[in-house]
Amino acid sequence: MENQLENLRFGLALNRIREIPQETGAVSGIFQNYFQDTAREIANFVDTAAYLTSKEAEKADLDVLADKNRLLYADILPDHYGSSWCCPDYAKKNLGDELGPILCALAFEMRSMIPFLFEGEDDHALIRMEVFLEVYRCFENAKKDADDLLERGDKEGAEAAAAPRARFVRGILAGYLADYAQDELTYDLNARLVDGSPSLNRMIAEADLSNSGYLYRSGLFIGPNETGTAKHLAGLTEEKVQKMADTFTEGYRIGFVTTGKDLSKKKTVDLVYTAGFERMMRKARENFAALGKTCIAHRELSSMFLQMGRTNGVTGGAANRQADYDHREDLALFLDDTLANRMTESLALAFRAVAERAKDYAGPAVVEPYGEAPFAPKESGARSTFDKVQNRMVTRYRQKFTDLYNEAVIGENRSFTIISFPLPEIAEDETTYGEIFDETIRLNTLDYHLYQTIQGKIIDALNECTKVVVKGRGDNRTDLTVQLYQPKNRDEEDIFENCVADVNIPVGEVFTTPVLTGTNGLLHVTGVYLNGLYYKDLAITFRDGCTDTYACGNFAGEEDGDEKGRAYIEENILFHHKSLPMGECAIGTNTTAYAVGEKYGISGRYGILIAEKTGPHFAVGDTCYSHEEDLVTKNPDGKRIAARDNEISIKRKDHPEEAYFGCHTDITIPYRELGLFAGVREDGMQVPIIRDGKFVLPGTDALNEPLAGIV
Repeated sequence: MENQLENLRFGLALNRIREIPQETGAVSGIFQNYFQDTAREIANFVDTAAYLTSKEAEKADLDVLADKNRLLYADILPDHYGSSWCCPDYAKKNLGDELGPILCALAFEMRSMIPFLFEGEDDHALIRMEVFLEVYRCFENAKKDADDLLERGDKEGAEAAAAPRARFVRGILAGYLADYAQDELTYDLNARLVDGSPSLNRMIAEADLSNSGYLYRSGLFIGPNETGTAKHLAGLTEEKVQKMADTFTEGYRIGFVTTGKDLSKKKTVDLVYTAGFERMMRKARENFAALGKTCIAHRELSSMFLQMGRTNGVTGGAANRQADYDHREDLALFLDDTLANRMTESLALAFRAVAERAKDYAGPAVVEPYGEAPFAPKESGARSTFDKVQNRMVTRYRQKFTDLYNEAVIGENRSFTIISFPLPEIAEDETTYGEIFDETIRLNTLDYHLYQTIQGKIIDALNECTKVVVKGRGDNRTDLTVQLYQPKNRDEEDIFENCVADVNIPVGEVFTTPVLTGTNGLLHVTGVYLNGLYYKDLAITFRDGCTDTYACGNFAGEEDGDEKGRAYIEENILFHHKSLPMGECAIGTNTTAYAVGEKYGISGRYGILIAEKTGPHFAVGDTCYSHEEDLVTKNPDGKRIAARDNEISIKRKDHPEEAYFGCHTDITIPYRELGLFAGVREDGMQVPIIRDGKFVLPGTDALNEPLAGIV
């Protein structure tokens, strides 16, 4: 009966939405265009999803499927975005300073219907249609009031009443967020930790991977990267695809072993990847099944309900990265103490609803793609952003999420693995892409034991030091001193972790948690790609281990360019925190990855997973051991890894709300920009590890072989 009622509501709402484009004079002026266009988009989502999930679509030509897939995203594609109601500048210009941003956010929120329609979750699509209709009725009523005033000769009053007050519309959307937060968050957590998305689970297990039509029928945005990846994998030998999957799943298994966690207590593995890698995922699924694990896959959701937390999952391509950037903080239009408290309460209830089954969750197995062209967003004054008060609300929410997550999945028994492969966009032709792909497979399967031995020598040398000094060369202005933890027993403790190829593939780094007091100086890179965004001449100074000043050259030459650069860093690296500690000091040792990057000119296109292995790197934010500080882990030499806390993370024992920031961003200095990385002993004697881009510590010569003629 409940399902029948929901189906009836869905049909009534959809029929009403289909009527709006034919109505004239129902709402005032340009608002009529907005509602008609958005109503057409909603109907388009429903109709296109119905077709692509039908039996008819299974027999359709690829061109037809591609056109249908593009139709789902046509409104925000770059060529049309400038005149889309989802574009903040366009909406504000045409709909006004107050109503424009709200209606723009509403139009973009309607797009979050798409994944639910493809999963058959019509009730989640329905609540979006109903809030749209409620806002439309609000404008209809305003138009009627204006017409009544005009009939009475009150022209001035009629003009003022032609549209509802922004606070009324804002109240409708705030109510929508408050009313459905628990349902939406429960759905997301259940998909992420328990059941996955049924359609994606079926796609990995059953789709005909020899025909790329399955990609278009997923509802994800499918572009050249996704079709090119699927085509490339389809052409690989069984042996090569099996090797990719084996490296992936074995890294996952070893991650549990090296951290002393019991994989047998867990049942579910979450596959996180970009569309096109299904052939590898199918092999991985078989490997995990042999380990007694069930694989799930879930869709990444984009909705205001999730903007205080973080979401991930299976993705397609980015239809328009500028649009995604513009709408990352739409919730700022509605977030206040009342809504923040409601969202936090809903989060706790959502975790409670999935808690029993979430204990079986082993953690994510992630394929991180790389190769997209660096994206430098255009800043818009019309874009909604969290203010300082709201950022504190977001920080508290994320901390609550982390606490509930670790409690639900029993964090000390959870692990992960992450591996990286290129997208076709990285190369000008299929042949070069194939070469880069093969090189990446080679990087992901380098000799584990060789790196383990060499990195052990680096750790032994740094164990004798009290600090490290780092200096750039050429145009790089880095001049940094990092204080190191001092072991209580050097025979039993290591300062740095010997990281090879388990949870973090490919092989190649040693890392530590720095001591903050006494960590000072400038970290500079001439260009770097972080979290999908490009930074030119990124410069961050540290005072006692915490970020002090920061700048970048992205907006050089523009009016207020320096201020825009600082705001860009504050939002996307500091995540609106006043300051962040240095959470990691590391040396990437994968010179082979660096050489491949230089050979093909792709170093700047590496994702952080590979980029961090191609030189020393320093993270701002939480330590690598966030929420696992008390877990005892050892290096291959049998010594306990001791440097797990810093002066901020240790607050977890008395003031946990002050110990974590919910972010960790690695910034790598490439070998070509590095003048010196050296340990310094207590007597002041330097122990050089890298000088002028080459490893100089005795026993590390093998790392220089790939660098011959490059650095």
